Amino acid sequence: MLAFVDTHTHLYTEEFDADRELAVIRAKQAGVTRLFMPNIDDTTVDAMLSLCRSHEGCYPMIGFHPTSVGADWKRRLESVKHWLDSSQAFYGIGEVGLDLYWDKTYRMEQMEAFEVQIGWALDRDLPLVVHCREAYPELFEVLAPYKGTGLRGIFHSFTGTEEEAERLLEHPGFMLGINGVVTFKKSTLPVALLRAPLDRIVLETDSPYLAPVPYRGKRNESAYLVSVAEKLSEIYSVPLETIARTTTENACRLFRITA
Repeated sequence: MLAFVDTHTHLYTEEFDADRELAVIRAKQAGVTRLFMPNIDDTTVDAMLSLCRSHEGCYPMIGFHPTSVGADWKRRLESVKHWLDSSQAFYGIGEVGLDLYWDKTYRMEQMEAFEVQIGWALDRDLPLVVHCREAYPELFEVLAPYKGTGLRGIFHSFTGTEEEAERLLEHPGFMLGINGVVTFKKSTLPVALLRAPLDRIVLETDSPYLAPVPYRGKRNESAYLVSVAEKLSEIYSVPLETIARTTTENACRLFRITA
C-alpha cells in the first residue's frame, strides 16, 4: 500500500466527536499513516494532545491561530508558550500567520503575534505552519527579514497565483501545502503549480474543512487525502506512487522524522 502524510489535520476538534476513532482507522486504511496536528489556540491544546498521546503516528504542533488574536491576545499567547516550554514534544509551530478575510481590526496585533511565533520556530529549530488569507502583502512584509535565517515550514492551504507561488518559494526552507482546493472545478491551482517543483510540495487535508472532490460539501477527513494526491498525479503527469513517495519524503525531511 502507498503511504501518505497528512501535514495538516484537525481531527481533535468537535466535528469528530462522534467518530474520531473511526476517522483515524479510515485514514490508516487509506494509507495515510502520519497525521500532523496543528494547534488552534489556548483552548484546543488538551484535546489535540489527548488524541496524539493515544495514537501512534500523530504528531502535535503548538501555535496560536490568527483568527484567535483579539484584545487579550498577549495573555492567551503566553498560555500557549507555557506548553511550548513544557516537557511535551512538539513537531512544529502552528497554526500561525495572518487572516484578514473576516476582520481587519487586529491587523497589527496579528502581525506582532506572528513575529513572536516565528521567533519560537527559530529558537527551537522547528518548522512553521503558516496560514495566510487575504493577507499576502502583510505576510511578505513580516517574512522579508527572515530569508537568510534558516526558517523553514509550510505555507498551509496554498491557493494563490503562479506569481505568489514563485514568491513564496523564494523562501528556500518552505513547502507549499496542497489540499482539496486543488480538485475544485474552478480552482486555478493546477496552473499555479506549474511554477512549483514537486520537491516543494506537501499534502494536507485541513480537515474537517475543504473536502476534495468527490466529497466536496461534506466534512473532510484524513482518509480523503488520497483524492488530493490523485489530482497532483494528474497535474504533474507522474504516477501516484511518485506523488506518495516524494511528498512523504518532503514532509519527513521538513519535520525531521524518519521516512
